[in-house]
Parts: sequence; structure tokens; C-alpha cells
Amino acid sequence: MHSKHLIVGSSHAALEAATAIRFLDTEGSVTLLTRDARLPYSPTILPYVVSGRSEPNNVILRDETWFRDNAINFVPRATVIAIDPSQSSLRLDSNETWTYERLLIATGAAPVLPPVHGLADFAFHVLRSMDDAIDLRAAIGAAKSAIVLGAGLIGMHAAENMAKAGIAVTVVELEKHVLSAYFEPRASKIIEDVFARNGVRMLTGRTIVGVDGAGDRCFAALDDGRKIVADLLLVCVGAKPNVKFLDESGIEINSGIVVDDRMRTNLPNIWAAGDVAEAGSLWGGKVVNGILPNAVEQGRIAGLDMADDSALVPFPGAVPLNTYSFFGQQAVSVGRGEAGVDCEIAESVDDEKSIYRRIVLRDDQLVGIATINNFVDAGIMWQLIRRRVDLSAVKAAFVAAPRTTGRQLMSQLWR
Repeated sequence: MHSKHLIVGSSHAALEAATAIRFLDTEGSVTLLTRDARLPYSPTILPYVVSGRSEPNNVILRDETWFRDNAINFVPRATVIAIDPSQSSLRLDSNETWTYERLLIATGAAPVLPPVHGLADFAFHVLRSMDDAIDLRAAIGAAKSAIVLGAGLIGMHAAENMAKAGIAVTVVELEKHVLSAYFEPRASKIIEDVFARNGVRMLTGRTIVGVDGAGDRCFAALDDGRKIVADLLLVCVGAKPNVKFLDESGIEINSGIVVDDRMRTNLPNIWAAGDVAEAGSLWGGKVVNGILPNAVEQGRIAGLDMADDSALVPFPGAVPLNTYSFFGQQAVSVGRGEAGVDCEIAESVDDEKSIYRRIVLRDDQLVGIATINNFVDAGIMWQLIRRRVDLSAVKAAFVAAPRTTGRQLMSQLWR
């Protein structure tokens, strides 16, 4: 089998690339290979499938009509096990071989499994695919108690859904506070308190060192000697780029597939985008930035470059952006939360009302902002950071009212 443009993956980065390619190249063949058996869906929707707010068949990103109308070949159940760049080919687990002229790797991320004694022999849950979400939803329906290992966004979403279903939930997190990748300890404490008030037991600074099972029960041993018993165990300690099939390919891999500002790898005619790619950061160096806006932008840039768009704007550098709703509360984290010696910090906290805001500035430019129940437009804050907007003339007003001032600034910049 052959395709001029061959894309491995089917989520946001892959779909944006396919759209960009087809916009510029109306004749060349475009094929998406995916290991999934389903039509494309967003991993960000999985917690809502678990909770029952969304049904699996109602959350697809593109339907069969879209693929047909755009003359894009969609191939499900196609797991790539090896790539041979010297032959411009790849091999599937079915032993079928595909050749290409230009290849995009957009295989996303896979769950990290911690070194917990007995875990490999126990029927635990993860949450990275639609099948995972469906399995977890069924397990929740039969459970009265649960352990969530890991207090990142996925783990916290799952813990909330379980608590709302009447399940006794214990969250175990190795870091000293939850959501440590996005929030400082004072902000995390507000989130932890909200979870505690809703019946979720929070154990931070702890981890599970061993698990055992009897029937449908999970017996988890903590590193401080305590033991927890529950009906199910969900492991959410992180994700890593899905690159195992590239072991013998010669493609440069660090934390992810290393790419330049056009999403090109070190090998000709091969690109990477999305959660699998390690691209430039706005502040220098390269990072894997596993967020939806990043995947969309990288996929679009890769597709345009694959289709020889001479006018494309290279990737300017990753900026983290996350919005998080929990028990009716709203949290936002954009940019960098840590502050160097040359940074200014403006922080306000009202623990009783669960309100928090932290603004980090450097050289009169916004570097990062995090809020809880203090609404700001995350997209506007993201743009202010990426554009390195000079706030010197409005700094006091911005610190006092970032939402209003940010909107005023962007209304001028977008004209």
C-alpha cells in the first residue's frame, strides 16, 4: 500500500495536519493509520465519558462523511510496529507494509506505569483511550470504594466523578501537593480542601509500593506502612510519548521525538506533532507540551510544511495552558508558574472563599498566571504571553484586574 502523505495517529494533531495538507494538495493521496478501532475522538473528553455526561458515539471529531468528502483514507485497527526510513516504509502488526513520500508521526502518549510491586499481576485501570473510559465507567458502576494513584488532571477528574457517584475515594500523590505541574502549593491547598469537603481522602507526599488482590478487592501498601483496601485501582501517574515502535528507526528521540520549528525530525520527509513531539519552548530549549492547543497548532504547521507551503509561520514555542473545573469551581493555569530572581510576583488568596490569583511578570511582560475562582480568559492570557506584550503602561491595572485589562489589550492587538 502507498500514500503520498501518510499520517500515523488520528487525534487533534493528525486531523489538523490532514486538513492542512488537503487544503493545499487537492490531488495527492492522504492516509490516516490509527491503532484505535473507532473514529477519531479527543482524549480530553474521556473523563466525561467516564462520568456518563458524554456517550462514546457522540464525541467523535470527524465522521465517515468528512473523510469521504475530503478524499482522506482512514484506516482503523492499524498498529505500526516498525518504520524503515531508508525504504520510506512502515510495517503494521498485521505484517502489512505501507510506503510513503512524506510521513507524520502523531501517535500521542501512553500511560506511565510506576514500579509498584505486584502491579503487573493486578487488574488495575488507566485512562488514555475510549476503551479505557468505557471499562472504568463499568467498574465504577459496581464499586463502592476506589484508589486513584496520581493527582494530575486525569486522576483528579476521575476522583471527582467517582465521588459524585457515591464512591469512597482515596487519592495517593507522591508530590507534596496535587496538580503540582500547574499550581503552587497555596493554590493546590484550595483544590485539596474542596475535594476533602466532598468526601475525597487526599494522601499527598505518599505513594503505593505494592498491590495485591483477592477477588475483586485491591490491597495497596503505602510507603509509610499503611494499607488501603478498595474495589478498584486507577493509575494516573503521567503519560509518555508513544515512540516504542521507533527504536530502530534512527529518528532522534529525547523525552519525545525531537523536531524543529516546522515539525521536521532529523530524518528527511518525516515530521512529528502533538503529544509525541519535543518542540521548542517559548523560553528556550525543547519540551513535550501535551495540551490540545499545542497539538492543533503543531499538526497544522506539520501539514502545511508537508504540502510545501512557503508562507507558513514556524512554531513560535510552546506555552502551557490548562483550564480545570472541579465540583463547580474553576481553575486556570497559563504559562510558567515558577519565578526566577528577575521576576515580579503578584499573589492574592482568600482561603475561605476558595479564591486565588498569582501573576508572574518579567521585564514588564506576562510570564504566567494561575487563578482559582477568579475568572480570566485563558486564551487571551496565552496570547499575551506568546506575543510578549509590553505591559509597562498598564501593569498596575493588569495586576489589579487581569481579565478586564487583558481584554482591552487584545481588542487593540487584534485590530
